[in-house]
Amino acid sequence: MRLPERAPAIRGSAINGWPMKQWTLDEIAWDKFDRTRVDPDVVRIVKAASLVEHNGGDYGTYLCNVFHDDAAFQTAAREWAEEEVQHGRALRRWAELADPRWDFAAAFAHFTGRFRLPLEATASVRGTRTGELIARCIVETGTSSYYTALADAALEPVLAQICRKIAADEFRHYKLFYKHMQRYQAAEGLGFWRRLKAGLGRIAESEDDELACAYYAANSTGAAYDRRTNSRAYARRAYAIYRPSHVERGIGMALKAIGLTPNGRLHAWLARLAARLMRLRLAVLARVGA
Repeated sequence: MRLPERAPAIRGSAINGWPMKQWTLDEIAWDKFDRTRVDPDVVRIVKAASLVEHNGGDYGTYLCNVFHDDAAFQTAAREWAEEEVQHGRALRRWAELADPRWDFAAAFAHFTGRFRLPLEATASVRGTRTGELIARCIVETGTSSYYTALADAALEPVLAQICRKIAADEFRHYKLFYKHMQRYQAAEGLGFWRRLKAGLGRIAESEDDELACAYYAANSTGAAYDRRTNSRAYARRAYAIYRPSHVERGIGMALKAIGLTPNGRLHAWLARLAARLMRLRLAVLARVGA
């Protein structure tokens, strides 16, 4: 295929025009950790998140394979993956403070042994590169909203600091993938319904094996793996941290990714609907003891 117009070159600490503003684990106030403010349910979902984020290297490999002839995007994808892995390291360190008995190495090996990305792929599983980048925007929408919600909900100050930094990174990652999506959209001309399909498809995958496997591997009690059980257990704890503002922001970002107005009447209606559905599902999960 003919490549779209080349993205601006990477200069120093900028990825294709977006400042990286990298931070390090040394900037985290680890000495402020307060064990008395640790919520056991939050520890469970943070452990799961650390595994998913730490697996960012495999996602970077997959994206480089899909965009094998786009050197500028490959460089951006590799730097993005490095940031994702750093998120995993920060969350891991916090989880180990919260639960010194936790064996991250064993949990990560368990997770990656059960959940594998299609690293052999040389074309997007979405069918087009535009679709792939829409899906990446949807993922960054979810993670930016999630870590913002977790930062707002966290009683433990070190976790709140970590999540604020990660949320800011994830929002920049959204802008990065959105910018590349725009140039591929200009070249591929993906119709609205196919863009919508790519976005909705990735949203539906939030219920797939990745998060369920991560939750199971991070919090394994020795029981046999059951996707539905672990997906429900993760969802009950994750949904509990969201406020309407987090849902509204996420809906706006998702609409923009598929080419719709992010702040109109449709956004307001969908945000109210999504918040209501989330509350209803949370109530159901609580009743069934997930």
